[in-house]
Amino acid sequence: MIILGIESSCDDTSVALLDITDDHIEILAEKTASQIDVHKKYGGVVPEIAGRKHAEKIVPLVEHILEEARVTKPDVIAVTSGPGLITGLVVGVETAKTLSYLWDVPIVGVNHIEGHIHSVKIPNTKIQDTNKFPISNFKFPVLSLIASGGHTELILSKKQGEYERIGSTVDDAAGECFDKVAKLLGFDYPGGPKISKFAETGNPHAIEFPRPMIHSKDFNFSFAGLKTAALYWLRDNQLSASHTLSYELPAGIFGQTPEQPTINDFCSSFEQAIIDVLVTKTLNAAKKYKPKTVILGGGVSANKKLRETLQKSIEENFPASSFFLPLPKYAMDNAAMIAVAAYHHVKKKEFTLWQKLQANPNWKIY
Repeated sequence: MIILGIESSCDDTSVALLDITDDHIEILAEKTASQIDVHKKYGGVVPEIAGRKHAEKIVPLVEHILEEARVTKPDVIAVTSGPGLITGLVVGVETAKTLSYLWDVPIVGVNHIEGHIHSVKIPNTKIQDTNKFPISNFKFPVLSLIASGGHTELILSKKQGEYERIGSTVDDAAGECFDKVAKLLGFDYPGGPKISKFAETGNPHAIEFPRPMIHSKDFNFSFAGLKTAALYWLRDNQLSASHTLSYELPAGIFGQTPEQPTINDFCSSFEQAIIDVLVTKTLNAAKKYKPKTVILGGGVSANKKLRETLQKSIEENFPASSFFLPLPKYAMDNAAMIAVAAYHHVKKKEFTLWQKLQANPNWKIY
């Protein structure tokens, strides 16, 4: 079954064509147009500009993908209908509706969060010569941590297509916190990956940042306080230009340096605080719900230390559970994950008439 995926919920215009069956996923063609250079000067995504850029790019991308795959038209169109920025969602949805009418093919409106959950199924085409990957259903129940610039949620699935939110952020999302603090440091948008890069050579114990809500009895998150703590620390302290001492030295054992922490130490300590909260909350949820599958998805799942820490923690504490995460490329918003998520709806013929499909920026998956 040939599925055309369309994703335009934020600042990436993405189109992908996949051949999906019960036995495999094959990526026929995919392409994403980034708007990072456009929004960099503003320090974040400007919805009105994002919408105009989506409108400029989306039709040429569809044409390019079909030509590259040598496909006249797909069997199904899958489009992100929400949640996200309304200016971007409308462009993707209206394009899908128009194509559905012209081609006379059905549409599946896909929830963006569901796309991130299913992103772990997208194959590594660089490793597999056949460009194919056997598609296996998750063993239920499934616990998913979706962390991105706009979302930080723990989702429980007891069966395919059924979702229950058991925890979410009460203020800033994890990725949003990364980007806002990066802006305080003078990093260009998106700054989250730059913090992670600097953190690689820093001391995660140099600064005692708070871990908001880490001991709360629920599974909710809060990162606004951490962002404020970072702001106040930078206001009251000065970063050193020198490198931190290695852990082998006596001072490093206790996370101390003879000078003020470096920017590397700041980034490492800040990153560690976010990771501690995300991992602890996920482990607490896993202890209660005993999932057979644990998934990490969303843009923040590209963070190397988070990936390694959560995987190790799940393997050590819940050896009977399987752990899945997407390739870093597919942790970001992409159309391939939308097509994969749509497949299970297609099997149940859960289509939406093009006349009735609407963009919903507040669409809840649960």
